[in-house]
Amino acid sequence: MRTYDVIIIGGGAAGFFAAINIAEQNPSLSICILEKNKEGLQKVKISGGGRCNVTHAEFIPQELVQNYPRGEKELLGPFHQFMTGDTIEWFEKRGVALKIEDDGRMFPVSDSSQTIIDCFINEVKKHNIDILYSQNVTKISPQEQPTSFEVNTKSDLFQCEKLLIATGSSVKFWKLIAQLGHTIVKPVPSLFTFNIDDRRIKDIPGVVAQDVEVKILETDLVSEGPLLITHWGMSAPVILKLSAFGAVTLAKMDYKFNIEINFIKQDFDACLHQLKTIKQELGKKLVFKSPQFDLPKRLWQQLVLASKINPDTRWADLNKEQLENLTTQLTQAIFKVDGKSTFKEEFVTAGGVNLKEVNFKTFESKCIPNLYFAGEVLNIDAVTGGFNFQNAWTGAFVASKAMSK
Repeated sequence: MRTYDVIIIGGGAAGFFAAINIAEQNPSLSICILEKNKEGLQKVKISGGGRCNVTHAEFIPQELVQNYPRGEKELLGPFHQFMTGDTIEWFEKRGVALKIEDDGRMFPVSDSSQTIIDCFINEVKKHNIDILYSQNVTKISPQEQPTSFEVNTKSDLFQCEKLLIATGSSVKFWKLIAQLGHTIVKPVPSLFTFNIDDRRIKDIPGVVAQDVEVKILETDLVSEGPLLITHWGMSAPVILKLSAFGAVTLAKMDYKFNIEINFIKQDFDACLHQLKTIKQELGKKLVFKSPQFDLPKRLWQQLVLASKINPDTRWADLNKEQLENLTTQLTQAIFKVDGKSTFKEEFVTAGGVNLKEVNFKTFESKCIPNLYFAGEVLNIDAVTGGFNFQNAWTGAFVASKAMSK
């Protein structure tokens, strides 16, 4: 049996961050990371297309929490202990400068996730933290006297006083945690794009409408932001936000539902009034060839065709019905969603350890003393843009403070 003061299961972002911070706060502790794969930090490596979206430039806890469909209430306190500014400072102290992009996402100045990985590996070596790869944990046994844990892997037996689980969205590991007496909220996909087969968007993949409003009909889910038309349907922040906040609802609907899109964020009457004015002003011009409301030309043309307006119709020749059809397409266009697609490699799930069973002052289990959690193993998830990593850094840091005592 191999004995450590602290064992961390999971060699990802939260696991490494916790190990390094525990070692810094209490150098006398022996610490080990158990990782089931041949190498760790896999999600860090592929995040942000290999650039690693470390965090998001949002510096007010009350506003930062609004990006977490699950975990908003629970993370408010922890974010007062460690949030975006602390993350930036932590990395800069270790020689990793971060930069802010126009959309608020933050990346290493190097634009390479390897910079983050190298930083973690160097810190782990510096603090003599053991990383043991290919260690597939099969059983966790809490011992009452003295309080400790036995951890079985396929090849070894370990013992520790304090245990942190940072295994991410692992269904297999959630089963192990359930065997310890914790409740697991059933996982469902969280960040995904919408599959839509519709003539209006079929031939215009790559087109972006900069600021639209999308409602999911028969729910109260609504979102605003950029919309990207893809080969399979629709994506970009406005859709991803809906997929995150609607994760549980949309799973119940089996990903078959209708959305209503307001492409210009105006109401029907205001739009109709404006189109009538344009009809007077641009009488001789072809409707098809004169896009309005800053809409991309190809999208405008598809909406014109869908309004039963021929490509050779002039503005002056539009009748009442055509004007109303065009207004409907611009402000109340209905699209049928049939299924979902994973968003890039960054698969995120809603679900995990029930948040009521965790003390968020320390991230310690309320069921089992000296057992801690950090990262996506908990029922916490976020919209895209670096927020899931910020949850990992914050949870790992707060847990490390408690575990190093």
